[in-house]
Amino acid sequence: MRHSKIQPTHTEVRLEENDLIVSKTDTRGVITYANRTFMRIAGFSEPELLGAPHNLIRHPDMPRAAFKLLWDTLKGGGEFLGYVKNLCRNGSYYWVMANITPDYDTSGQLRGYFSVRRKPSAEAVNTLVPIYRQMVELEQQHRAIEPSMAFLEQLLAQQNLDYRTFVLNLLQKDLQS
Repeated sequence: MRHSKIQPTHTEVRLEENDLIVSKTDTRGVITYANRTFMRIAGFSEPELLGAPHNLIRHPDMPRAAFKLLWDTLKGGGEFLGYVKNLCRNGSYYWVMANITPDYDTSGQLRGYFSVRRKPSAEAVNTLVPIYRQMVELEQQHRAIEPSMAFLEQLLAQQNLDYRTFVLNLLQKDLQS
């Protein structure tokens, strides 16, 4: 099932405090492992997920610029932390705090990526919804991600933060709630 055929709804699936969604992909983002929690929450079976691109669960409310930032970070060898709104098979959605790291073999060669996602705080989601909405509007208006990236960079500059520090500040609030 291609995600473009999934009709998003306004129904939210809320993760429980102990839910950990785990997946692995190859270097191109094709799913090679999905844990049972991922399958249960997203509503896809293992055969539907394995071999599918991870963007199968990309919600249209997510700005493309966020995924450019994710891929730029990973391709630079870094660890990505971020908040993501994902799409379920039935059109529902769920928010996660994602931690994605490169996965290397014993000889140091990149094999793919390992992702662990957990429940975000309502405060973090509420902070990001208007930011992501503005970014998506800019991307649609200009048919490009550059204005969206510029908006995010300007927002962060006003707060004297880089993206990672911004996310870490939100994560700190998650840990306190």
